[in-house]
Amino acid sequence: QVQLVESGGGLVQAGGSLRLSCAASGSDFSRSTMGWYRQAPGKQRELVAIIGSGGTTHYAASAKGRFTISRDNAKKSVYLQMNSLKPEDTAVYYCATRVTSSSAWDWGQGTQVTVSS
Repeated sequence: QVQLVESGGGLVQAGGSLRLSCAASGSDFSRSTMGWYRQAPGKQRELVAIIGSGGTTHYAASAKGRFTISRDNAKKSVYLQMNSLKPEDTAVYYCATRVTSSSAWDWGQGTQVTVSS
């Protein structure tokens, strides 16, 4: 049973930074792809960033240049450093994991990020 626990969300002013963390248990973390998604009120959940087991990263256009995803296999954790935050980044951010590209994602409970203007 995979468990993902996010932390680090909060309220920040536009232009500020936050670092989200996600601790995983019950999974073969080092072999898993890890991702961050977000869902704003009234909108669909969308990809923010993904990091593969080998460290390859992929970012949504909205995150590129401002956000950085990283992982620490020894700590079974994945991080999302968010800089130059904008009000439109306000959302619940979810950590996700899957073992293969054809596997379903497992999700954390989410952490709220609110960016004030």
